[in-house]
Amino acid sequence: MITRQATEQDLEILLEFEQGVVTAERPFNSTLIDGEIHYYDLKSLIQSPEATLIVAEENNEIIASGYALIKKAEKNYYRFKEYVYLGFMYVKPEYRGKGINKVITDELIAWAKSRGINEVRLEVYAQNESAIKAYEKAGFEPHILLMRLKP
Repeated sequence: MITRQATEQDLEILLEFEQGVVTAERPFNSTLIDGEIHYYDLKSLIQSPEATLIVAEENNEIIASGYALIKKAEKNYYRFKEYVYLGFMYVKPEYRGKGINKVITDELIAWAKSRGINEVRLEVYAQNESAIKAYEKAGFEPHILLMRLKP
């Protein structure tokens, strides 16, 4: 397996992965609209100097993806001015459980560190136990739980 920067030539498979992310998240989020949803501007992530979008390949087949994006801290009282946000973490179902997500996560964290950024964040649904375990293995810990009410 190799990892590399995604290119615009990868957009077709990346759009399929995006729908895979949406499908995986639907059971955890009843607020999502029906039909096709686009969470990401993949072309912008590929082109941005403030982001990296990587893919994992095995036998010339793209099997996984993830991005890191530099963001400004929302509050002026944090100990950091900017952080790296991770997203679009997707591994094709037949390749799950083989540590591929950790390889991608480690590479994205290394990218953040290479830019002098030591705060890395991501979001995961509280009920998505397998994803939480995978991120904990990569060194993440729970921080804030967003709660909602539909009166």
